[in-house]
Amino acid sequence: MNEHSEPATGAPGPPADGDRTDSTEAFLTHRNLLFTVAYEMLGSAADAEDVLQEAWLRWVKVDVGQVHDQRAYLVRITTRRALDRLRVMRRRKEDYVGSWLPEPLLTAPDVAEDVELAESVSMALMLVLETLSPTERAVFVLREAFDVSYDEIAAAVGKSPAAVRQIAHRARHHVEARRPREAVSPGEARAVLESFQRALETRDLQGLLDVLAPEVMAISDGGGVKQATPRPIIGADKVARFIVGGLGKAQVALTGNPTVVNGNPALVLRVDGEIDGVIAIRVEDARITGLYYVRNPKKLTHLEAETPLTLR
Repeated sequence: MNEHSEPATGAPGPPADGDRTDSTEAFLTHRNLLFTVAYEMLGSAADAEDVLQEAWLRWVKVDVGQVHDQRAYLVRITTRRALDRLRVMRRRKEDYVGSWLPEPLLTAPDVAEDVELAESVSMALMLVLETLSPTERAVFVLREAFDVSYDEIAAAVGKSPAAVRQIAHRARHHVEARRPREAVSPGEARAVLESFQRALETRDLQGLLDVLAPEVMAISDGGGVKQATPRPIIGADKVARFIVGGLGKAQVALTGNPTVVNGNPALVLRVDGEIDGVIAIRVEDARITGLYYVRNPKKLTHLEAETPLTLR
């Protein structure tokens, strides 16, 4: 068996104990990479974990001694499973109540220090990737984030290398037109977030207006379980007044705890001491151009322990 094929689900017999040990070690060696691939394609940790389970069930049927490049093979079967899952999720999202945001992950400080990794899993870029077709997203993620060769991507998505090059060019152009114009250092982002936090906790309308860009877009995701705006709110004045007005009506004790989510500075918001949600931001020219508030309880399960991510 070469690395360009995938075992049939009816492959005979389980591997010998020695082969099973080799399979397990190889999978565990690349597990963080495979999870990152699946998460960047899906925006959901729960679905990424399911994809890894499916990839594992395929992998244990493979004669690992016949696989030339185990990393490439594992990325390929993970990509195929993620593509199948992504198409199902697209239909599922059509019935989602309100706006959909990626599931936030608590990440280690070293993720924030890796500029390439931090950008690739940022809430801002993950939302841009939502505008791509499933195949475009897979090609873009594998090529731009993980530097996978066109031949390997072609084998993963079932296209010719020439077609993959065209898809990659189209996807790159689409993303470049929508991603932040320049990278912001973690320190700059933290400073902006601190200003936002102070204004938020003190209900300071002018403080919010000072830190929000004129064209800021605020998106909240309650999943039909928690209250959230059904559509994005656009414009600094509308966003600031919505925040202050909502907090004024609620009459609650609101606190923000700085953290690192998806490799970028973020706030875990607590209302009367209980976690209410996570706010991630997109910063350009020292102001917030994107506010992403995840309140859906099902998406707040990966905030207790750090999720290890890697591009290599």
